[in-house]
Amino acid sequence: MTPAIILSTLNAKYIHASLGLRYLLANMERHGGAGLRERTVLREFTIARPVPEIVDALLAEEPQVIGFGVYIWNVEQTTEVVRRLKQARPALKIVLGGPEVSYEWEGQEIVRLADHLITGWGDVSFPKLCRALLDGPPPLMKVIPGEQPALDDIALPYAEFSADDLVHRLLYVEASRGCPFKCEFCLSSLDKTAWAFAPEHFLAALETLYERGARNFKFVDRTFNLKIDSSLTILQFFLDRLTPDLFLHFEVIPDHLPERLKDMIARFPPGDRPLPARRAAVRSRHPDLQSGGSAGHLAPAGQRQNLRKPGLAGQSQPRPPAH
Repeated sequence: MTPAIILSTLNAKYIHASLGLRYLLANMERHGGAGLRERTVLREFTIARPVPEIVDALLAEEPQVIGFGVYIWNVEQTTEVVRRLKQARPALKIVLGGPEVSYEWEGQEIVRLADHLITGWGDVSFPKLCRALLDGPPPLMKVIPGEQPALDDIALPYAEFSADDLVHRLLYVEASRGCPFKCEFCLSSLDKTAWAFAPEHFLAALETLYERGARNFKFVDRTFNLKIDSSLTILQFFLDRLTPDLFLHFEVIPDHLPERLKDMIARFPPGDRPLPARRAAVRSRHPDLQSGGSAGHLAPAGQRQNLRKPGLAGQSQPRPPAH
């Protein structure tokens, strides 16, 4: 069946699988109405793919709507893709979303070329927009502020990872969205707070992924250790399922590592591929953090540390309590 809607993006590499597009795909039926999911397909490319090939591949499916995820690494190529698509088929509806076009979009060429832009969250707004574009009446607004629902109203995307994804690609997962910190040059600082998905639903989704053979998990939570009890629960989930090929990646703030969290991380075995691999983002210029601080405690356990020290100003609010 010819798809009415294509969800597309240009990933940096094949190993990256778009979590955002899979959220949209998972929510097409819930928020767009009956039958919309089966009329939607996912088509991912990489930035190494020539633009003419991408355009030809998309046009060959004769969609009515194409939604693009736009990021800092693909905005240049995606702009050219959109330009050529509109030149070839002016009636084709192009919808944009993603962090690169959600802020200061007014002067961006890609926004001028597209039909619609959804800023912020698209889980609800994109399916609703697609239904309006297909069945009418079409919206008058070009720029549509994304609707932010309660997290329980969002269908989780993990069933949209294919068997091939599980074997060959990093699986991006999130236990929470948003960030409470106000780092000046980070887009996440525009969030008012962080919101956690219901632990029982998230862990059930992880269990299903694990049973399907998933072993590469990359958490995209801005701060994995924001709520210590949640962090411990997730780590215990993986400790109970340790295998030699299990790989975890998450981002922490090193000055919020109480002893019980350090001790649990230390229970993961060392090796050539340490478990869990970890990116500890140092979000301050405080001397005790720059010296390594709490993160240094993890080194004897054999875990790999990937410390980012962007040299930001002091935090704009107190640390959350260790609970």
